Amino acid sequence: MDTDLAIVDFGAGNLRSVAKVLERLGFPATITHDPDVVLNAQGVILPGVGSSGAAMTALEERGLVEPLRQLAARGTPLFGVCLGMQLFMDSSEEDPKPCLGIVPGRVKKLSPSLKVPHMGWNQVALREGHPLFQGVPSHSNFYFVHSYYAVPDDPSLVLGTTDYDVTFCSVLAKGNLVAAQFHPEKSGPMGLKLYDNFVRLMVLQDAAQPWR
Repeated sequence: MDTDLAIVDFGAGNLRSVAKVLERLGFPATITHDPDVVLNAQGVILPGVGSSGAAMTALEERGLVEPLRQLAARGTPLFGVCLGMQLFMDSSEEDPKPCLGIVPGRVKKLSPSLKVPHMGWNQVALREGHPLFQGVPSHSNFYFVHSYYAVPDDPSLVLGTTDYDVTFCSVLAKGNLVAAQFHPEKSGPMGLKLYDNFVRLMVLQDAAQPWR
């Protein structure tokens, strides 16, 4: 299937891994830091690792902050992964620099009562159905590497939760924006299924359909 997918390159993420997974699924994607390419894509993936402050600085330097906000506002399918999910929030305890402010909420640090970063496989309990998780059972295991987690102001945006000392939001959805705290590209068949669903159901089927 032909589609224009963009993977946002701001210098911090498993970009090649995500691109290889999409290519394996039959959806070649462009890794880019060009704002025009991002703005004209049918679907956009924002992966990331590292700190929120450094990531926001990198996005600003590449002129990508406003394009990402525009994509969310007009309903272009947008998938945030790990740090990408956190960047959708207003702010983070990790750094005083504001985040993208696409999803009202904040990012909090995991409790030090358990090993931080939270690294390895853990279950995601789904709260309700969504196209992203079509064919993926609740309590499937996904691969996590993170020290912070997103807390949306609106709890109805929480699509899935995970327990790690606290029960935190591991998946959220707002319109055609979805985000996961785990790494689908490292999560085996279930992770591949999420990317496949994102492209087939949210990008190719009807990009103008608000899913939530």
